[in-house]
Amino acid sequence: MSTYLVKRLTYILVILLAASFLIFSLYALTPGDYVSSNIKLSPERKAELRELYGLDKPLLDRYVIWIKNALQGDFGYSLAQQKPVLTLFNEYIWNSFLLAAVSTFFTWLIAVVIGVISAYKQYSWFDTLVMLIIFAAMSIPSFFIGLYLIKMFAVDLKWLPPGGMTTTGSNATGLAYAKEVIQHMALPVVVMTLLGIGSLTRYIRSNMIDVIKQDYIRTARAKGLTERKVLFTHALRNALLPAITLIGFELPGLFGGSLIIEKIFNWPGIGQLYMSSFSLRDYPLLMSFTVFIAILTVLGTLLSDLLYRIADPRVKLD
Repeated sequence: MSTYLVKRLTYILVILLAASFLIFSLYALTPGDYVSSNIKLSPERKAELRELYGLDKPLLDRYVIWIKNALQGDFGYSLAQQKPVLTLFNEYIWNSFLLAAVSTFFTWLIAVVIGVISAYKQYSWFDTLVMLIIFAAMSIPSFFIGLYLIKMFAVDLKWLPPGGMTTTGSNATGLAYAKEVIQHMALPVVVMTLLGIGSLTRYIRSNMIDVIKQDYIRTARAKGLTERKVLFTHALRNALLPAITLIGFELPGLFGGSLIIEKIFNWPGIGQLYMSSFSLRDYPLLMSFTVFIAILTVLGTLLSDLLYRIADPRVKLD
């Protein structure tokens, strides 16, 4: 195991170094930047700012400066927000994490339960209804579902707020603040859950169908075990083994934010900040966030491999 981890960590460092240089080069070679695209600045002021921010230096020199600062925990300064990038991350990324973590929990919980029951009752009316709902949820665009739920529950019924994270002008603290956040996040969590539940339910259902046909499942039933124990103890554990590989890919999504959902519901997350930085060409923020997602991706892949080894001792990593 230790040899495997050393090799994987070495590969990760090489991959991240190459990825950071590629990402930095793509943003640096993109025509225009925050300074040159600002029509309010005079040519002299633009030249002064480009020299101040180091935008007039060669690509390789700029990358070396950036990577040295990044290794020391300094990921640059947002030109548009006029704040350090790490400060902005701390302000926005946890809002996205809260939304994604709650929706991911409900997605896996509902998908596992429905997938198991649907596989057990294959080709029944329940299975047919589930598949119809799944295909419908996967076919409808997220912005349509979001706007429809806003109209129904926020505009017509007035049960939930239409957007934001808290009520405008609210000074609530403690339990009152938590209640406000829960009310505001209800609709975006429902939309994100509906969008993610479809493919995961189909995945678990197909795995369960294969597993419940195995001999050891017949043996468990022959021993007199209850059907619930056979399905959720013996069958589900083995059916979830292939799904473990998906857990690693959830990691970037937990911190990456949902661009469309956060925009529709005006949720102050990192996804919405990332989109606004595109239009402003705030490359220091875009660069740091993209590299951050790359780090989470390779770490998520490593996490998937380790979890698979823990779940299935037959897998050898060395």
